[in-house]
Amino acid sequence: MKLLFLSESDRAEIWRPVLQRLAPELEFVQWPDVPDPAAIDFAAVWKYPPGELKRYPNLKLVSSLGAGIDHIVGDPDFPAHVPFVRLTDPTLTAGMIEYALYGVLRHHRQMRAYAAYQREGRWKPLPAPATASCRVGVAGTGEIGGAIAQAVKGLGFDVAGWSRTGRGPEGLRMYAGDSGWIPFLGRCDVLICVLPLTAATRGLLNARAFAAMPKGSAVINIARGGHVVDADLVAALDSGHLDYALLDVTSPEPLPPGHAFWAHEKVELTPHIASLTNAETAAPQIVDNIRSYLAGRPLRNLVDRTQGY
Repeated sequence: MKLLFLSESDRAEIWRPVLQRLAPELEFVQWPDVPDPAAIDFAAVWKYPPGELKRYPNLKLVSSLGAGIDHIVGDPDFPAHVPFVRLTDPTLTAGMIEYALYGVLRHHRQMRAYAAYQREGRWKPLPAPATASCRVGVAGTGEIGGAIAQAVKGLGFDVAGWSRTGRGPEGLRMYAGDSGWIPFLGRCDVLICVLPLTAATRGLLNARAFAAMPKGSAVINIARGGHVVDADLVAALDSGHLDYALLDVTSPEPLPPGHAFWAHEKVELTPHIASLTNAETAAPQIVDNIRSYLAGRPLRNLVDRTQGY
């Protein structure tokens, strides 16, 4: 049996020894060097040329190499009959929690203002904010978003969540669907976006959404750049309605030279590094799903492509 590593990234040499150790019965094939596409049984994929998967007529199962799957679900030529599983990884979740906490605390403790004072040579204490009065909202309360909400709540912040269905961690105040979106935003002094990118969520962070948030609030996006309408975010920051944006994702990636986010004083930008998949902790899930498929057992984290996650 052959496992195709299909990715335009250079991480194959990190994954190869881990997968070969865990599943010596699988022959590792690295794209684009695929002498016989018909011999490929399974594929582990990340960013790849759309339509590539239709070249493998005997493909049985596709596994994502990361948490975000919009680029895979959005492939119009993805073989409709082939099951697709997404990846969840405790190490990846931990990194996302750390990044979100950084953004919340940076805004809450007014660190951007203190950084400006330092550059100006000013010694100016600001009034200490009350943690319990800072309302944090997590949009997208699946495995990662739910863990972030619990971590932020554990520091004493007033936390609520929003999801399409209203499902979230036990004990978390939840808002649901279209009717709950604006009320949810109205109590977000800090908004953390962890939503999957679907047709319904693309452009969801727009002028209407930003206007619904309290004046002086902050946006943290660790989901996908496509959630944000860039011009609307810049306008909300320039007007003073929003005070801070921490963006780990953009559309496109990387941003083109001259984009407003690069030099905006209220925008902090990182190159999609909030968390990276760890091969050692994530590869066992890929191998387990392949073995479950072969044994006829249910697959873990099977994607519903009609929903986009």
